[in-house]
Amino acid sequence: MNWLTNFRTPGLKTFLSSKKDTPDNLWVKCPKSGELVYRSDLEESWYVTPAGAHLRISPRRRFRLFFDNERWEPLQLPPVVQDPLKFRDDKPYPSRLKAAKSKIAAREREESPDASPPISQEDCMAAAFGRVKGKPTVILVQDFAFMGGSLGMAAGEAFIAAAQLAVARKAAFVVCTASGGARMQEGTLSLMQMPRTTLAIDEVREAGLPYIVVLTDPTSGGVSASYAMLGDVHIAEPGAMIAFSGPRVIEQTIREKLPDGFQRSEFLREKGQVDIVSDRRELKATLGRILSHLMPKRASDETPIGPVKAPMADVPAPEAKDKSKGKNA
Repeated sequence: MNWLTNFRTPGLKTFLSSKKDTPDNLWVKCPKSGELVYRSDLEESWYVTPAGAHLRISPRRRFRLFFDNERWEPLQLPPVVQDPLKFRDDKPYPSRLKAAKSKIAAREREESPDASPPISQEDCMAAAFGRVKGKPTVILVQDFAFMGGSLGMAAGEAFIAAAQLAVARKAAFVVCTASGGARMQEGTLSLMQMPRTTLAIDEVREAGLPYIVVLTDPTSGGVSASYAMLGDVHIAEPGAMIAFSGPRVIEQTIREKLPDGFQRSEFLREKGQVDIVSDRRELKATLGRILSHLMPKRASDETPIGPVKAPMADVPAPEAKDKSKGKNA
């Protein structure tokens, strides 16, 4: 071996083999323009790209967007029986639930600083009570990242619990929808949530409280066929797909070419199915104006939401209240 075969460029191998410290999620590709957007810029714009694409965001970010001072009280959602049908496709249903919960837990650790209020999410729904422009409001957010926001028993129970909380607190009820439809692993039990949620909306209306739906991308299937289209006011984010069946299925069925923008929020506003299409950055102001018209002013509206120490207790069902009244009588 001579000095030629043993020659190495000083530091070159170390320089080339060393790993870069650049995080993998530093840039996000805009689905509308194809350009790469710096993630920190997206966070400042509530994940709206310069081209106007509204990316999907988590329940925590929805709560931060809507609630005054980014303060809220989380609703501890009721537990349900998991895998009641013992469903299995290429993997058991409990394994899918476990993987989805792990994904959500990792995102929550990334998004939540130590001082931020907690949220309670065991399935695709998360709910909290707070104030929007001073008005008491219960907000229920459907998370598409959890099994496509599919409607199952847990989602139905969460909807009913949030509606009962709105009645108990005399608060507006706001639901942010994002779903691919009913959860196939729960069969008919998932379809039963459609009439159950409709009855919960009736309770809110009987109490004289507004029910407002914020339609986000995508809202489809059994969700769009039930509580997503029963609001007193329907607000949609720009470009959101709002449908029952996808456009390809419809085209194959009727064998006709669909109009441009079919099933998008702007198209549905022109046809009268959506009341308002609002940029996400203007959603809080839009919702605040609506609530100022639909809700009377009360002295308690000025009371701020204090520091959250623990999740609030479950709200008793109306049936339980009626029975207690009968005993006292």
